[in-house]
Amino acid sequence: MNDKEQIEMKNNSSRFMDTKNYAEVLIDGKIYTLGGTEDEHYLQRVASYINEKTAMLKRQEGFTRQSEEYQAVMISLNIADDYFKAINRAAVSERQRDDMERESYGLKHDLVTTQMRLENVTRDLDEKKAELDRVKRELEKAHDEILKLKAVQSAIHNRDGR
Repeated sequence: MNDKEQIEMKNNSSRFMDTKNYAEVLIDGKIYTLGGTEDEHYLQRVASYINEKTAMLKRQEGFTRQSEEYQAVMISLNIADDYFKAINRAAVSERQRDDMERESYGLKHDLVTTQMRLENVTRDLDEKKAELDRVKRELEKAHDEILKLKAVQSAIHNRDGR
């Protein structure tokens, strides 16, 4: 690696370091400085969540009489429980989304098939209407011919019958 590449890598790594955010948060009555790439508001939300879990467990009878180590483990277990439940909910949501996407694809396919059948039926209907119009015109011509023939027949009959 040449000097230019080393300098570039150093600049890139310091650029990532510059994006780290810090926030002072209060967790269980103690101030901690949290650092991360997330914004300060997010870091405060995380601390708030831990405080809520801690407060919930402290309201349970006998919890505060346990050792600090036990309390910390119980808080960690409750947070882990929430985490795994959230993962399961996310997995269920993803399966539901996938099922809905498959159903949507099926419905779109059915819609396209139905539209194609409708176009075919509409085209057939238009052809039948055109055929009906043609037959009507032929029928009218035939009717006119019959009337003309009846008029001629009547004229012949009147002429011969006089």
